[in-house]
Amino acid sequence: MRNSAHRSDPWAPYSATASAPWDLRRVVHLHRRAGFGATWLELERDLADGPEAAIDRILTGGSRASAVPADCDHISSLIADAAVQSGDLHRLQAWWVYRLLFSPDPLGERLTLLWHNHFATSNEKVHDLRAMRRQNETHRRLARARFGELLAAAIREPALLLYLDATANRKGRPNENLARELMELFTLGIGHYTESDVKAAARALTGWTVLDGELRELAAEHDDGEKTILGKTGPWSGSQLVAMLADQPATAHRLASRLCGLFMGENAVDAPAVAVLAGGLREHHLDIGWGVETILRSRAFFASANIRTRVLGPAEFVIGACRTLLPLAPPPSTLSLAGWIRQLGQDLFNPPNVGGWPEGREWLTARSIIARTKFAAALVDGRSIGLPARIDASAMARAQGRTTSFDAIADAASTLLHGSTLSLQERRRLPMISDQTPESLRRAVAWVIASSDSQLA
Repeated sequence: MRNSAHRSDPWAPYSATASAPWDLRRVVHLHRRAGFGATWLELERDLADGPEAAIDRILTGGSRASAVPADCDHISSLIADAAVQSGDLHRLQAWWVYRLLFSPDPLGERLTLLWHNHFATSNEKVHDLRAMRRQNETHRRLARARFGELLAAAIREPALLLYLDATANRKGRPNENLARELMELFTLGIGHYTESDVKAAARALTGWTVLDGELRELAAEHDDGEKTILGKTGPWSGSQLVAMLADQPATAHRLASRLCGLFMGENAVDAPAVAVLAGGLREHHLDIGWGVETILRSRAFFASANIRTRVLGPAEFVIGACRTLLPLAPPPSTLSLAGWIRQLGQDLFNPPNVGGWPEGREWLTARSIIARTKFAAALVDGRSIGLPARIDASAMARAQGRTTSFDAIADAASTLLHGSTLSLQERRRLPMISDQTPESLRRAVAWVIASSDSQLA
């Protein structure tokens, strides 16, 4: 194991030690990785209560102490209904941004983002907002379920079936798109199946189509002949194929890799550690909730090698900055924030291809870095994201008991985003501004948001 835990037990539970204390840095790390950041009051609470209580809140959807509407789900449904009826994708994106900002369960939304990228489906081809919303809600409802249950539901979603041309897959005229992506991207991964397996799997899926917005299995169009898939021969149906794939060791390994990609930073865990997690997932029937909890409670998750080593995607970056730095009362325009997420390269409900969006360092291009800097300026301006006034940069410093100087406000923003004041290296890069006007103080916050350190969680 590389720096993160003992090789014999890479996912052993975390407990505070002299070398890995339960400090503000780790509290921020927990919220930035498992949610979208936290307010100062939430950070103080979790620092005082200890890791077990803090992780419990994250896992049970009770980590947010403020700015969660009592009727969040009802408001969310109304926004989604109106978006679907309007036929405007941007409004559906704004609905999801509302949930990212205000849902009491940020971990659930983060997992929904993961499954949206795993079962990537684009409305540019589907052209059906009702189907896209339904798929999103299925991902959310089963985000912590056993993977076999999630897979069985996700593969039957009309949006995915339309996107992968399942309606063209007929007896005697098999279309391999759905079968190939089911094996390559959703379960086994490249190298764990053959072209013959794909062709046989396509036959198993014949007859699946979408009628009146629902999956229909047309017996007359299904090839019920014998097929050999992964060395097993039988008259396999689509449902039997999906169950067979969920039961493969390679699927457990792919699931483990996906969860590590979400919660662990670059080089924080090695291949043997992923294999151990995959083995545990198989023992627990691919229980996603078990896998998530195992990671979030582990020494590996809280190891120094895993802190601020994962590049934030656009939605994580935008929502995290808003959730951490804004009072959210009144709320910003979710339509505007959805637009910023698009500008930064993540067009929600429109991933670039069936493989989903790039991850890690691929998010940081010259164009996206400029866009992130512009977003930082828009956030502190306030009015550019639908707020009635510019933000009060002094308020966050006063909440932490700091003075309201330029340096102190930069430290306050850094504490919220990074869990620590500016390092000496960061402080040397801080612009030299002598005046203390409200505009200058806002520039301190914008500088921290746009800094290279704030692109990492």
